[in-house]
Amino acid sequence: MKPRISMITLGVSDLQRSIEFYERGLGFPRMDSPPEVAFFTLNGTWLSLYGRDALAADAQVDGASGGFAGFALAHNVNSEREVDQVMSQAASAGAVVTKTASKTEWGGYAGYFSDPDGYLWEIAHNPLFWVGPSDEPS
Repeated sequence: MKPRISMITLGVSDLQRSIEFYERGLGFPRMDSPPEVAFFTLNGTWLSLYGRDALAADAQVDGASGGFAGFALAHNVNSEREVDQVMSQAASAGAVVTKTASKTEWGGYAGYFSDPDGYLWEIAHNPLFWVGPSDEPS
């Protein structure tokens, strides 16, 4: 197996609400897709939104289990100011800020928010090294 993540699929409770959050709220570029799923390009990988029950059925797992999923998605940016901007944009789009952006013990600056389904996103600036593919020009 080659070391890469091609797509991250989030099982969501309200597909339209989540599409609004990611497309209009955060400005993620949406691709053409069937009505039961939404795809967004993320500079090297894709984000997929799919109904939570449908995703559980597809994976043949119990969709009724809940609680903390034990992972967070991360988005690294070039400055502390950009962390604050993204956190503000997410909050304006309806995200719940779970940790206000602040200096970290590892020398960076980061905060967390949760999307409409409770998926955690860390927004971070790491001055020590860049994580992920190079930023594409805006």
